[in-house]
Amino acid sequence: MIAFSTCWNSGRHTDGAEMLREIVDLGFDRVELGHGIRISLMPGIQQMFEAGKVRFSSLHNFCPLPVEVMGASPDCYQFSSPNGGERERAVKQTFQTIDFAERLGAPFVVMHLGEVSMRSVTDSLIKLARKGEQFSRAYVREKIRGVEKREAAAPGYLPQVKDCMKRVVEYAAGKKVKLGIEGRRGYEEIPSERELPALLDEFNSPQVGYWHDFGHIQIKENLAFLDHADWLRQIGPRAFGCHVQDCIWPAQDHQPPFAGDVDLDKLVPLLPKNCAWVWEMSPRKTAEEIQKSVVTWKKHFGS
Repeated sequence: MIAFSTCWNSGRHTDGAEMLREIVDLGFDRVELGHGIRISLMPGIQQMFEAGKVRFSSLHNFCPLPVEVMGASPDCYQFSSPNGGERERAVKQTFQTIDFAERLGAPFVVMHLGEVSMRSVTDSLIKLARKGEQFSRAYVREKIRGVEKREAAAPGYLPQVKDCMKRVVEYAAGKKVKLGIEGRRGYEEIPSERELPALLDEFNSPQVGYWHDFGHIQIKENLAFLDHADWLRQIGPRAFGCHVQDCIWPAQDHQPPFAGDVDLDKLVPLLPKNCAWVWEMSPRKTAEEIQKSVVTWKKHFGS
């Protein structure tokens, strides 16, 4: 049986138990705690867990939110940073997320690893695509420039990422928590789809795998960086879980499944059946929209 989960907007809640009751009332049996969970919500969350009223599929790093960060910001500290102090803060905050995952019985922590510091070619290409210029010479030139710049710069960032992750992997193994490296929206982010398989091979650890995001990877397909299905055929067997969402062309993601252009009927079978399936919706979506998408999902793929 698939264990349906959801991550939910915490910004409007002042009580963690209230937030979780709202999710449970939607019919989900597990919850991913997102990177916007403030430390003040944790007592109510712990209370619901200890009462046996909720289970957790995963936590999204950093969770809880670092006290000095005012809003949800999964990239506030980066393993790729040239600043050693920032990297150390990223590692320590990740340790804390892993500690909370262990305490709440969550088997997975979803992670971002950083980025190459450069002007966002992803955002530039999205703007051109929205203007209908995705087949123009300007689009091709912008894409080639971005690829060349990232490929040249990435070797300067990857060693820091690997050094940080080695410590995190060792720590997670001691806590029996697995780490899912999320497929990212931005071509600038680390790792790219070209880099990820080699990175997983280098770690060579059962604690580390892939976390698929349907919306993010669809954006990359829409921008002609990859083929969504081909990528899942390659990486799918190494996936621990996924963020279930749809995407309206070219880059309006976090839509309910079957509300956009992602070919879920083709893509879902390419992931392991025991994946953690986490609904990740825009906070503007209503409970009715989310519940409708779950009903449609079960009709297509079973429960």
